[in-house]
Amino acid sequence: MLWMGLFLVLMGGLMVFKTQLLWELTEKWKSNDGTEPSDLYMLNTRVGGAIFTLVGSAVFLVDILL
Repeated sequence: MLWMGLFLVLMGGLMVFKTQLLWELTEKWKSNDGTEPSDLYMLNTRVGGAIFTLVGSAVFLVDILL
């Protein structure tokens, strides 16, 4: 479980701090103009990243404490 918590924290950090890079790797090819992600995509990805980070931190803490 420790690895899962670490993975979630790392993915959450990527989603929060490197949103543009994540969009270029996964979604750019789907866009008609392919210039930049929408504001809604940026917001949703960052909120999801924050949730990943919180859940990963909780898993990490529970695994250490138990």
